[in-house]
Amino acid sequence: MDTGLAGRTALVCAASKGLGRACAMALAQEGVHVTITARGAEALEATAAEIRAATGVVVTTVAGDITSEAGRAAALAACPAPDILVNNAGGPPPGDFRTWERDDWVAALDANMLTPIFLIRAVVDGMIARGFGRIVNITSGSVKSPIATLGLSNGARAGLTGFVGGLSRQVARHNVTINGLLPGPFLTDRLRSNARVAAEASGQDVDSLLAERAKATPAGRVGDPAEFGAACVFLCSAQAGFIVGQNLLLDGGAFNSTMG
Repeated sequence: MDTGLAGRTALVCAASKGLGRACAMALAQEGVHVTITARGAEALEATAAEIRAATGVVVTTVAGDITSEAGRAAALAACPAPDILVNNAGGPPPGDFRTWERDDWVAALDANMLTPIFLIRAVVDGMIARGFGRIVNITSGSVKSPIATLGLSNGARAGLTGFVGGLSRQVARHNVTINGLLPGPFLTDRLRSNARVAAEASGQDVDSLLAERAKATPAGRVGDPAEFGAACVFLCSAQAGFIVGQNLLLDGGAFNSTMG
């Protein structure tokens, strides 16, 4: 399938590792010129070099914290008029809500609700004027099936999803779509980090917990980030213009429901 994306531009946030990296690589393989952001400059440059070597597209790097005003300004200065925006930011830590203070909640909202909204605000009118735009928000499977220990993420990401549900239907007539990608367990640093926390609490080892997590899914495994990148490409493709305000769950069938 020709996705119709060759020559377009994308801003992909938190893209030095994990699912953001997978999305940037997959878009670049379709001929999209990507601007990628991350806090760690060294890992960011290494990823950029890999994408360039694999695809030959233009890759621009912006080291900084996308959840800060300065980080967003730098990213938008480097890529002021993207055809594609992939919102992504590391999720807040797991824990017990009884221990979270107001600052913990504000940080979660800043990173996982307000940052995507501010970036959407910055680029959506340009997309409307050009008659093409694809915005993909990487959120979490917890949006549909809350995870008890990830209350900060549950709340912040659900807030973003509710906001996008309204906005996406206002801009769809201009061939601008906004959708969510909801990852379940994918083999990323984030999954390993959460497994380490759980291992310390339970006395088990990390690999055993990851194996248990894999067996718990109907697919019998955790996801490959490349699969996630391919789903992102499809939502960004020219053929996906009729997919509006949806939340695509990639979890190996773990969420048990007749209706997605």
